[in-house]
Amino acid sequence: MQHRTVGDTTVSAIGLGAMPLSIEHRPDEGRAIATLHAALDAGVTLIDTADSYHWHAGEAGHNELLIARALARYGGDTSGVLIATKGGRGRPGDGSWTVTGTPEHLKRAAEASAKRLGVDAIGLYQLHKPDPTVPWSESVGALRELLDAGTIRAAGISNVTVTQIHEAHSILGDGLVSVQNQYSPAVRDSEPQLHLSTELGLAFLPWSPLGGLSRSSLDGPSGPASAGTAYHRIAAERGVSPQQVALAWLLTRSPAVIPVPGASRPASITDSARAARLELSEAELTQLDQQLPR
Repeated sequence: MQHRTVGDTTVSAIGLGAMPLSIEHRPDEGRAIATLHAALDAGVTLIDTADSYHWHAGEAGHNELLIARALARYGGDTSGVLIATKGGRGRPGDGSWTVTGTPEHLKRAAEASAKRLGVDAIGLYQLHKPDPTVPWSESVGALRELLDAGTIRAAGISNVTVTQIHEAHSILGDGLVSVQNQYSPAVRDSEPQLHLSTELGLAFLPWSPLGGLSRSSLDGPSGPASAGTAYHRIAAERGVSPQQVALAWLLTRSPAVIPVPGASRPASITDSARAARLELSEAELTQLDQQLPR
């Protein structure tokens, strides 16, 4: 497994997005725990979660509690695992997502997440999405307060613009260590945010990194998936999965990139983790750079 850095913490170059283990169409707990253990067995040391990763009303923190149980039951050393959680979104239980970025909410949410994860301080706490009804500086200011209080060790921001990254960096300084935006072979709108993150020394954590090749957990069972692309052709030539090719391509975009593909089965994260060992040629990268999956 290759390694990269999030702030001053070294993590695996491929992380795990744990959301599919707790939202709609989630697996039973046995398979969910097995998936988390498979990630650890494969050398994955970054697990991405959020307090809003749940299905039904009244079960906020389902994913965080699941991860805490999985780590407690794992037979190996988990001291090097970075759990990155998020706050600022909610799920009423009807399939919708809400946004709440008030400082009061974020501080309460972080304290609750720390308790569910069973930690004195959260390794990485990310503001899940800007709240259009709350000044950005106030939401980010709550992260500053959480850092100063020792509730969190490092801060991140998600679903943000270049301007918002600059402002957050001016408020948080070295306390800001990551940006998490959607970025994949099919969705490259956050290229400017990726470049800025690289320039500022921030980790860039693409969510839904297999967009276009695999169905996102947000798409539901009928979400579209591509076939017959350069990713598939190269995968066939190499004897690997198209998903491995996509993740390996993402790793070449910048040393700041740490993809966090989702998984709901042990085989999926085991396959994704292998992407960290896949070296693509210049000719292959040229093909992949030029083609967006359809």
